[in-house]
Amino acid sequence: MTDKATLRTIAKLVPPGSRVLDLGCGDGALLDYLQRERGCCGYGIEIDDANVLACVKRGVNVIQLNLDQGLTVFEDGSFDVVLQIDTLQHLRNAEWMLRETVRVGKLGIVAFPNFAHWPNRLSIVRGRMPVTKRLPYQWYDTPNIRVGTYKDFEVLATKNRLTILDAFGLQDGEERRLLPNLTASTAVFKFERG
Repeated sequence: MTDKATLRTIAKLVPPGSRVLDLGCGDGALLDYLQRERGCCGYGIEIDDANVLACVKRGVNVIQLNLDQGLTVFEDGSFDVVLQIDTLQHLRNAEWMLRETVRVGKLGIVAFPNFAHWPNRLSIVRGRMPVTKRLPYQWYDTPNIRVGTYKDFEVLATKNRLTILDAFGLQDGEERRLLPNLTASTAVFKFERG
C-alpha cells in the first residue's frame, strides 16, 4: 500500500512528533513521510533484505527482525504509535502481535485488506477466490496467510480489550465511513489498550 493518498491518510492518524515503530515497514516510505512531514522519529522493522537496504537509503532507522518472534527487544511503552500497515495478514499469530502492539506503544494503527469488500464477495459467489488490485495474488501463491474483514477486526479488538479510537475503510485512497465492510478494500483501525 504505497499510493500517496493512502500514505497521507494513514499519516494523519499519527500525532505530530510521535515516536513511531513501523512493523513490516517495507521500503520505509511511510516512516520517511512521517519523519519529513509530521516531525516523527522511530524505527521500522523489516525482514526482507532488499527492503532493509531501501530503508537505509531513505535514511530510515530499520531493524531486521522476524515479527513472528515478537517484540521482546522493546520495553513496555517504548513508542507513542505502533503501525501495522499491510502486516497483520502475514503474521502467524496476529492476535498476539496486537497485544504486543499495545504493550510497546500507546496507540496502535493497523490497515489490512478487507476480504468482505463487495468485489471479493462477488468472486466467492461465483465460486472463485478474489483476485483484485488489493488482493493481486492467486489463492495458491499469495503471501497472505490469513484473510480478515473490517467486522472481524472489531470482534478481535473487543476480545483483546482494545479500545477503537477511529475506524474506517479506504478505497482508492479515499476514506469510506459509510458501510466500510462492504465498500472498502482496506480496513483501517486506530486503537489503544482498553
